[in-house]
Amino acid sequence: MSKKKELSPELKAECDAAKALFVSKKNALGLTQASLAEAADISAAAVAMYLNGTNPLNVKFAAVLSRLLDVPVEKFSKRLAKEISGLTSSAERTTASTPGATASDIVRQMLEKQGKSLPEAARKRLLAAAEADDGGGVIELDYYRPGAMGDEVWIAHYDVRAAMGGGQIPHDYPEMFQDVRVSPQHLREMGVEFKEHFHLKMVTGWGQSMAPTIKHRDPLLVDVSVREFVGDGIYMFSWEGHLYIKRLQWIGDDQIKMLSDNDRHPPQTIRADETFIQARVLLVWNAHLV
Repeated sequence: MSKKKELSPELKAECDAAKALFVSKKNALGLTQASLAEAADISAAAVAMYLNGTNPLNVKFAAVLSRLLDVPVEKFSKRLAKEISGLTSSAERTTASTPGATASDIVRQMLEKQGKSLPEAARKRLLAAAEADDGGGVIELDYYRPGAMGDEVWIAHYDVRAAMGGGQIPHDYPEMFQDVRVSPQHLREMGVEFKEHFHLKMVTGWGQSMAPTIKHRDPLLVDVSVREFVGDGIYMFSWEGHLYIKRLQWIGDDQIKMLSDNDRHPPQTIRADETFIQARVLLVWNAHLV
């Protein structure tokens, strides 16, 4: 097996600069290589290869690192900052040369020509924003920039329907259909308690048995790091092959009471060893703290 070619001094310097920024800010921001890997949707080994200068930085990783560290990309890679800036310039040129084109037409052309290295989620966000803006204006590309509040992060929203009623058969492979940008600091000020923001996900409640606390199709903020009963509260869990969102209450002797928030479904007693908790519900996305 041939030895992997070493990076050029310029590319290695980018990696070193990125690593130095990560090391200097990770404790204050509560970041680890594992959380960085999850945010970038890559392995921890891949993160180590970028930070240690084994592999050159790319647009996708630079975008995630910029957002999590709250620093512009040019702080560690003028090359990638220029590449990202080139996407904006491309959109402006397309606008000038194609006056009749819609915003979404422009973005599609831009992504086809220069956006192949972008993560799929970023491509979808850009296109969705363009489609919403069809009718004029230049699309400003901001996917790599820090959040306006300084600590904003993207929380994935999964197409998982957890039933607040008779139970839903969970999908084997849930598809991410959108994500939500929020400030962890703001969530904590609202009283939402969690350890790491990358444990937070969005899911959709389905059914009526948890009304009025959770209404049919309400988006829910959940903590997927909670995989066992940690006290009375609302959980997402599977039982007898179905996925539920219900209140759980410990009653002893390895038994849990499954409760609805109205009288549509009577309480049930279920065995703890047959109940598989997937997450704890923290917030209904109508600002109803649970």
